[in-house]
Amino acid sequence: MPSFDASSISSVAIHHVGNKTTGEGLILSQRAILPDDALQNILATFLLSSFKGEEYYQLFDEQSLDANPIFPIARRLFDNPALLHEESCAIARLLFDATAHPNIKPGDLFVVYFKDCQLGGETLDAIGIFKSENREAFLRINRDDETWSRLQDDPTASADFSVDILHGISTSKLDKGALIFNSDADQGFILSVVDNTNRGADAIYWKDDFLHVRQRQDAFFNTHQTMQLYKEFVSKELPQQFEVSKADQADLLNKSVQFFKQNDNFEIDDFERDVLQQPEVIDSFRQYRDDFSKRNDLQLPDSFGISDGAVKQQSRSYKSVIKLDKNFHIYVHGDRQLIEQGQDEKGKFYKVYYNEES
Repeated sequence: MPSFDASSISSVAIHHVGNKTTGEGLILSQRAILPDDALQNILATFLLSSFKGEEYYQLFDEQSLDANPIFPIARRLFDNPALLHEESCAIARLLFDATAHPNIKPGDLFVVYFKDCQLGGETLDAIGIFKSENREAFLRINRDDETWSRLQDDPTASADFSVDILHGISTSKLDKGALIFNSDADQGFILSVVDNTNRGADAIYWKDDFLHVRQRQDAFFNTHQTMQLYKEFVSKELPQQFEVSKADQADLLNKSVQFFKQNDNFEIDDFERDVLQQPEVIDSFRQYRDDFSKRNDLQLPDSFGISDGAVKQQSRSYKSVIKLDKNFHIYVHGDRQLIEQGQDEKGKFYKVYYNEES
């Protein structure tokens, strides 16, 4: 997770990016802003507070990295941060060109140069690209200054107030953002990407059409993908090849989560021995793993560091639940030996052993 406790903003450029399909144009600013300390604090909180995850991306292009339009801009900016306004105009034009669907909202574009960010133990500069699409109403209270000054001498005096309704950017939530960290340039840099409005027609344009990014194959990626394929194997593939009960499936999912939580590193042999155990199940898993890799055009390593963030995220989808008609749900969290299946004259049943009821 990146840290910005010691970071600072050296310059900010702001532009308005309309939607060319609906006739709203691109409005470029004339110069960058050099924010004072108060504005820096507000901007940093607004722009950076959404970057909390461990999922990282890299710029790419199917032909070559240099063909990615953002990549040469980022490289020039890191070489010479004084070019921020000039390069921010080029970024704004790229975003305007990517706004090719009428449902994509216009918005204000912020391009920011950050110094001294922390990522993975390194101190790095970063380029921030942010888009604010949603405006909110807020109230401005007006008072007569002359009357107000008299109130200082006479607390019982009265004054006239009025209220205006204004519309502006809420600093509580960022709509879209990307941080390009000055690291691994030959691999397309390291990016953290946020999209809090990825619904409907604009669901892919920020990452795919504008930034042209793909996920980095790091610890988070390897952990996430391995847990995803294992979940699919247990829930979809395993019942087709073996006679396996829902309780057994729940037990296998629970064992895998415990493996990822209790180990710092993933070793395929250890995982197969501790979780899958049976040789025929191991063989089936290996085949499914190969098929999964080919289907998703990736190569998962047999050994990698485990990402706690990916384990936490994937664990939420590991629902070890046995659904019985529409009457009962049994949540299996622990010892498989404490639950038994059977059938009598009344029908099928589960027998559950426990020590305490709460």
